[in-house]
Amino acid sequence: MQQLQTFLGSFFEHVRGVLMSPLDPGNRIYVLYLASSVLIAFGIYVVRRKKALDVFGAKSFLGFLFPRKVWKHPSAWLDVRYFFFHMFIGHFLMLTLWAGAAALGYKLASGALTGHEVTNAQPLEGWQGVAVTVAFMFVLFLILDFIAFYIHYLQHKVPLLWQFHKVHHSAEVMHPISNFREHPVDNLVYKALIGFGTGAVTGLAFRILGYHPSMPVLLGVPVLMFMFNFFGYNLRHSHIWLRWPGIWSKVFPSPAHHHVHHSCHPDHLDKNFAFMFPGWDVLFGTYVMPEDDRDVKFGVTDKDKGHELDSCMKLYFVPFRDAWRLFRPARRPAGQPNQPQTMSNEPAE
Repeated sequence: MQQLQTFLGSFFEHVRGVLMSPLDPGNRIYVLYLASSVLIAFGIYVVRRKKALDVFGAKSFLGFLFPRKVWKHPSAWLDVRYFFFHMFIGHFLMLTLWAGAAALGYKLASGALTGHEVTNAQPLEGWQGVAVTVAFMFVLFLILDFIAFYIHYLQHKVPLLWQFHKVHHSAEVMHPISNFREHPVDNLVYKALIGFGTGAVTGLAFRILGYHPSMPVLLGVPVLMFMFNFFGYNLRHSHIWLRWPGIWSKVFPSPAHHHVHHSCHPDHLDKNFAFMFPGWDVLFGTYVMPEDDRDVKFGVTDKDKGHELDSCMKLYFVPFRDAWRLFRPARRPAGQPNQPQTMSNEPAE
């Protein structure tokens, strides 16, 4: 009985945290990040009106921000339902995974230390201390972003992983809540590997410096992550196209960079995997940035049957069915003699 009470207490605390997401600076839909995206969207709206460009047929900024073509689409409301379904259930079941993976990475990188051992080393002060904290922040996020980039690459290239990642790509229209259309298997992979990477970098820094370097923060969030979220993050999953001019799109992540990644146009498939640093895409030849969004169409290709993913339960369980079909024994046409069974690695048609 005590265990049940503890479980229910933890669950309801988790639910409360989800409902308070707009007030949490560590959450993508924190009210300040949403407000900054709205301000950027207003600037785009004004510019497009002055240039007599299409504003989705809207007569006002509110219509531009919430166009009917998005909010009359079933995909938009599925994202809203799935947000609560997945955040309440899936994320609750994965609460300890990140911490466990981080602890393992820390122990291996720091020489099997526990993280609670006391050393005589003192944090550096003055300009040296500032330099170390800033350098640690950039190194940590650079490494984590590369890990995320490579995981993302594999999710598109490995058929088994794609069956689960296609859930995120199945959205046919996008708004900020679409960011949370993710399969639990995707979350498990990211949490385990990103957690391990975080622990490993922190443990290695501890081994070299003898203390745990901090990071400069704003509202309790590392400055680099805060800036990433503040400068239009929520437009990445939206209908509003924003492309940084010239070479800057290869340096800083723009909403357009991620729009192209979500596009099922043949020229855009398996492109723009990076999250914070588009340079990874430039370096590995997966960078594409058209001048405008005329060819950008959200969703998956016809062979992935995205139309089947039309409910919360299907978003969870259809990928398991499709993953099983990758490896089930190949069927023989009736009347053919018995042959050795083979395993198929091709997605089911």
